[in-house]
Amino acid sequence: MQSRLLCAFFFIVIATLSIHGYRPRIKQGKETWGYVSVRKGAHMFFWLYYSTAEVDYKQRPLVIWLQGGPGASSTGIGNFLEIGPQDPDLNNRTNAWTKEVNILFVDNPVGTGYSYVEDDKLLPRNNSAIAVDLVEFMKGFFKKVPEFQGVPIYVFSESYGGKMAAKFALSLNKAIQQKKITCQLAGVALGDSWVSPVDAVLSWGPYLHSVSLVDSIGLKKVNSKAQEVANAVKAGKLGDATKLWSEAEEVVENVTNGVNFYNILNHDKDDTRNNRLSHQREHAFTSPHIELLYKRHVEAVSGALDKFMNGPVRDKLKVIPKNVTWGGQSGKVFEALSDDFMTSAVQNVEMLLNTTTMAVVVYNGQLDLIVDTPGVEKWVEGMNWAGTSHWISATRKPIESSAGATEAFSKNFKNFTFYWILKAGHMVPADASDIARKVMKEIVGVKDH
Repeated sequence: MQSRLLCAFFFIVIATLSIHGYRPRIKQGKETWGYVSVRKGAHMFFWLYYSTAEVDYKQRPLVIWLQGGPGASSTGIGNFLEIGPQDPDLNNRTNAWTKEVNILFVDNPVGTGYSYVEDDKLLPRNNSAIAVDLVEFMKGFFKKVPEFQGVPIYVFSESYGGKMAAKFALSLNKAIQQKKITCQLAGVALGDSWVSPVDAVLSWGPYLHSVSLVDSIGLKKVNSKAQEVANAVKAGKLGDATKLWSEAEEVVENVTNGVNFYNILNHDKDDTRNNRLSHQREHAFTSPHIELLYKRHVEAVSGALDKFMNGPVRDKLKVIPKNVTWGGQSGKVFEALSDDFMTSAVQNVEMLLNTTTMAVVVYNGQLDLIVDTPGVEKWVEGMNWAGTSHWISATRKPIESSAGATEAFSKNFKNFTFYWILKAGHMVPADASDIARKVMKEIVGVKDH
């Protein structure tokens, strides 16, 4: 699930780039990219940027960035729209994370972005299958760049990527313990993450009411549909739950005059929604509800990058097979996982806390609706972890800018930390790049010099 906040702007910028061509001006450091075959016929693409900090890159951590969707591309969205060394205008990004750490963008699940499968039957169908592929990917990645086996690794994620990251971190840690892979997994950070879908949907009504976006009647309408979603999940009717989730979003759009799910300070006009929903891609969906969800949460932003990623960027990379287009299989990825959308990943976060000592971080943007902070706090405060009550009673600390303005809050107990990021929506690095970079540095232990 990715933001629609700046789609119109990015579309204009990227259309311009497609005319004038890609002009690489990455001065900061070296980069590499390529494919790892995670299964026969299933090929995962990665793009690695080496840190440009004034120390040897092996002295800085490796951040693995997992995008959401599912089906949204890390090498496109995370890279060019959020934390990579360049923005979509091909200018050097002021708050690029590469200035502090090495970054590995992975087009995951396989079939996303430049990743592809040779047979649709090879698309993953659940979160566990995604984790298995990612562990296999890491084995192949370390064969290409073995020096990163000795570097601390942090898995950062956004939206649905957080659901995938929690399970991946567990699976990777298990593989390390079983000596099937050698690496230094140090932590996982879950940003505005779809970890507990039911808690997210049930919180929409109260959150919207608290910020004056619905009245008492609107609140009842949203709550009623949200409860239908929760009931379907409780009954194990996960396909029905996904359909009802789509219907719940329609209710929210209707009673709020089109509030933007990824930043409540914005609204989507009817003509914008109609244009978004009329655009057609390569995949013919079997369900109109799945198609609507895909267009709302993946295509809305990915579509704006199509020409850029399939033109000048593809020409630069020179390794993309002729029959593969960036995002060409993303609709198939989305639909293949649709029955798994409403399952919870809370138990994976609990297991990370109960069985490992790695850093476990949750961070959330104040203005996000789709995964709003009250819904995230609900599952966090209910975790089956011995430290939960201690974390709840811990002192929340402010994080201030150099000018003394409050930018965020954090609360920690042992290896678990929660960050409340102010003035940011679903895509925190895009909305609040300075504080996002500051929080990242704190998580991975990079100090200012």
